[in-house]
Amino acid sequence: MSADALAAWIQVRNQIDWTSAAGEVPAPVEPVVDGLTAWCGEGGRSADPARGRRLLAALAQSRTDASRRRPLTRMLLTGWQQLVLGMPEVQFRQGDAFAKGGRERYALTPHTERDFEHCLRDSADPRVPLASRAARAYLDVAFFHPFPDGNARLAMLTLAYVLELEGVRPDQVGPLQTTRYADDDAGAADLAALVFVLIRSTHRRATGFPH
Repeated sequence: MSADALAAWIQVRNQIDWTSAAGEVPAPVEPVVDGLTAWCGEGGRSADPARGRRLLAALAQSRTDASRRRPLTRMLLTGWQQLVLGMPEVQFRQGDAFAKGGRERYALTPHTERDFEHCLRDSADPRVPLASRAARAYLDVAFFHPFPDGNARLAMLTLAYVLELEGVRPDQVGPLQTTRYADDDAGAADLAALVFVLIRSTHRRATGFPH
């Protein structure tokens, strides 16, 4: 049996200095072009129009939830995932999950759901820069792999939600879509830095500031 990639992620997650992985960003940031809406409308880079419509519905719900300042929880994500998948009910996975053609295995233990909830709460930690919190939440969803399907789309919605709570909307999200590995500490820190760059670039384009 392959090694437990979720256990590797939790170890990596605890080793990274998230406070220095990304700088502080301006807030709010209102883009000229809404990158998340464009990405959702394209179905998360899928050619399936129905998938795009479902993603747009989930994004709209997530932004309504953000306007109500709802904390990030498994139940909140479950509601979005129902819209993402177009299903009336979705359940937390009931066994080990696999990704990357089976090369990564995310084990299920009696504590997985509890640990996932704990990690989601970290997204509100004011001691950690916003870009780092958003990137970390993205990776939490990717590597906890809470649902049988649609976790990559949900990870992007989760990242966007953490930013939305602070009034920040990037004008592009495509650069975030690349393969991530659970045991890659440098890659995780780089994702936080990339989120920071995307926010700063969005602010510069929206305001016309040269830096």
